[in-house]
Amino acid sequence: MDEKKRIIQLRQELKEHNDRYYKDNSPIISDQEFDMLMHELENLEKKHPEMYDSNSPTQHVGSDTNKEFAKVVHKYPMLSLANTYNRQDVADFYNRVKTGLGGENFEICCEMKYDGLSISLIYEDGTLMKAVTRGDGVQGDDVTANVKMIKTIPQVVSEKRSFEIRGEVLLPFSEFERLNEEKEKRGEPLFANPRNAASGTLKQQDSRIVAQRGLDAYLYYLLGEEMPTDGHLENLQEAEKWGFQISKGMKKAQTLEDIYTFIDYWDEERKKLPVATDGIVLKVNSLRQQKALGFTAKSPRWAIAYKFKAERACTRLNSVTFQVGRTGAITPVANMEPVQLAGTIVKRASLYNEDAIRQLDLHIGDMVYVEKGGEIIPKIVGVNIDERPIIAMPVEFITRCPECGTPLVRYEGEAVHYCTNDSGCPSQIKGRIEQFISRKAMNIDSLGPETVDDYYNHGLIKNIADLYRIGVQDINGDGSKTKSAMKIVNSINESKNVPFERVVFAIGIRFVGETSAKMLARHFKTMDALKTATKEQLLEVDGIGDVMAQSIIDYFNNPKNVEIIERLRDYGLQMSISEEALSAHTNKLAGKTIVISGVFAHHSRDEYKNLIELHSGKNAGSISKSTSFILAGDNMGPAKLEKAQKLGIDIIDEDTFLKMIEE
Repeated sequence: MDEKKRIIQLRQELKEHNDRYYKDNSPIISDQEFDMLMHELENLEKKHPEMYDSNSPTQHVGSDTNKEFAKVVHKYPMLSLANTYNRQDVADFYNRVKTGLGGENFEICCEMKYDGLSISLIYEDGTLMKAVTRGDGVQGDDVTANVKMIKTIPQVVSEKRSFEIRGEVLLPFSEFERLNEEKEKRGEPLFANPRNAASGTLKQQDSRIVAQRGLDAYLYYLLGEEMPTDGHLENLQEAEKWGFQISKGMKKAQTLEDIYTFIDYWDEERKKLPVATDGIVLKVNSLRQQKALGFTAKSPRWAIAYKFKAERACTRLNSVTFQVGRTGAITPVANMEPVQLAGTIVKRASLYNEDAIRQLDLHIGDMVYVEKGGEIIPKIVGVNIDERPIIAMPVEFITRCPECGTPLVRYEGEAVHYCTNDSGCPSQIKGRIEQFISRKAMNIDSLGPETVDDYYNHGLIKNIADLYRIGVQDINGDGSKTKSAMKIVNSINESKNVPFERVVFAIGIRFVGETSAKMLARHFKTMDALKTATKEQLLEVDGIGDVMAQSIIDYFNNPKNVEIIERLRDYGLQMSISEEALSAHTNKLAGKTIVISGVFAHHSRDEYKNLIELHSGKNAGSISKSTSFILAGDNMGPAKLEKAQKLGIDIIDEDTFLKMIEE
């Protein structure tokens, strides 16, 4: 596959996986597989700097924010950790620390990596004032009321000081099994794993539900203006005396061999813990040394996460079914005898594509080896040939779409089979409707995948335009759902005010992401101009290449798509840039490449990115010779500050920036 096309594909895939993990609590790949895709994208972007996109997943961490909760800016950025899966990376980290500290003696604090939802607890004079999720690392959701329902988080502590303590909210395995048993009795969909259940619980609007679900919490990092000691572990031991539950089995290591011993011990011992863990966290123990080492754009230099290898079990393969994705991609799924793995019962495993099935030489009835990393849908990694039944039949990949019967296509250079019936295949149609209603598109937040599926199966909607003909009477059932029906209809009507840029993204043109949609909307200004654009005209738009240009042309050459667009126009959706947006657009930052760093008072980072684009500037995630200036807030990363000073790049505060654009 062409590398530029692969960059576009990876960005879209990683954004979807981020949303599944942080917002939908339903990941479909392991952490390791996600990290491998991210590394591939990082390497390709280095080879093709002309493909830079400030909205690329490589330029920011995922976000779990929810519009239903108030937003709180973190006093100290809440970054993610760099991940590793092998001992050589651990050794490299250890040696980088040694070099970074100039040969000064140091200790590494080794602790468990719990698999839950990150939380920051803010105490004033010993009283819990706020509980905030990680969000995008800069700001998160205020979930204080829900956190107060967790028994292991004290609302008042004996130490009357002001501080921040961070940790992980989890659902114990015992509670997870209990909740799923109750959901099964009620005929409701089951939670996929403890992490998803914990995350979904903490985002409930009703705190009474949170109180019933038995959440737990382990705290792993104490921050504040005045810490009890310079030692990270010693500070947590003090916090334990105040009433906090801290990470179990923490230990300081003086040598690399000490670290390896800790890893080996907990790789087995963690299986006895009551909650999910997926690795070890290694932190420089001295706070002074942590400060000296500083941060990269996404993670601290003084810490790293070592992920355990996936757990393995053996069970029988009963059947293989085939699923159709939003893009028409066909994914085979193995259905197995239930088996206990990584703390949960698993019955299904992704087989990815036909090549994977052939490589495994899978037969129905085989005893298969299953691995599960990151508490998500597992995968089959091998077959016990010695136990294959004599009458076992090989797994055959299907030739037609299981949803609509269309012959499948496998494009040259692709491992995946596709259903090409994008306007008539039920799974693809429902997938596009789900994208259309998503937060970054039309933001119809009262609808979800289950509702879309229900409406489609009952013939209420067959495409995205059908949403706008839904009335309260259509979804009110026996009359008992009036309130929720009105909320859905009102939310659909409110989406008619969504700006044109997001409409371009929402209609689901293959390869056109959020940023590309903005560029297209601002260049062509109307849907009609975009619809009739030639390939040459499309290629004039910054960031639009051959693959995307052809995809746009193919989309508008389909009469069914054009008909849907016209219906959306008739329903009142925005089909052109508003006069307000046109009048607000200027060239004040034309030709300027700007890097944003720190925490801001007047606008969020995303709002500043939009302002830069509105005034014809270009967002960048890293500093280089081409950087025009840095828009800096509080807590600017020390690495960026040092690099800016070295290159002689101007640093501008937000007040100066706002005057510059006359905001």
